[in-house]
Amino acid sequence: MKKEIRYAFGEILIVIIGISIAFSMDKCADNSKNETQKQQYISNLRQDIEADKIQLEANLIKINEKVEICTSLIPILGSNDPQKHEKLKGVYAIANLTNFTPEDYTHQTLVNSGDLKLMNDFELKSDILKHYSIYKEIQKAYQRQEIINKDYLGNYFIYQTDYDLIPEGKSPFKDEKLLKNIIQSIRGSFMIKKDATQRGINSCDSILKVLE
Repeated sequence: MKKEIRYAFGEILIVIIGISIAFSMDKCADNSKNETQKQQYISNLRQDIEADKIQLEANLIKINEKVEICTSLIPILGSNDPQKHEKLKGVYAIANLTNFTPEDYTHQTLVNSGDLKLMNDFELKSDILKHYSIYKEIQKAYQRQEIINKDYLGNYFIYQTDYDLIPEGKSPFKDEKLLKNIIQSIRGSFMIKKDATQRGINSCDSILKVLE
């Protein structure tokens, strides 16, 4: 009887050990799969952010150029500069918008799928979320400049510009004082946009170091 009990106990112990080993192997396989998936996400994030940085750097060059144009236009408006007509062509250049469309598909997938939990390092997860929150600030600054261009400069082109004067070599802008005020506001919005763009570039540099 005792031998049968010991035999039965041994059989149970073997089954328990077998189940434990199977669970352990499954867990190792899951961990390996999760780590592979995590590294793929990190690689994709790095590629996205590198592309964003290139876009932001190109934008910064254009924004600086437009700030310079605004700065050069302000003293000309309302003056008797003989080259005013030619110089004021810069007004049309600042009307062109510079946009920022981030490559955030990987980040959106991470958040929407719940896979952000794969970033089991709290600091890494926090850095990723912080970086993409800065993108929202950048887009707000870009939208601010877009609104000023649309609501003020756009309306000025419609109601305060006489295009028939251009062939005569004259400035087509009727109310130069109003245009000067508008350009001063636009210059301010460009400065805000410039600061936001530079913060975005700095954030890209920081997060790329973390993702290395």
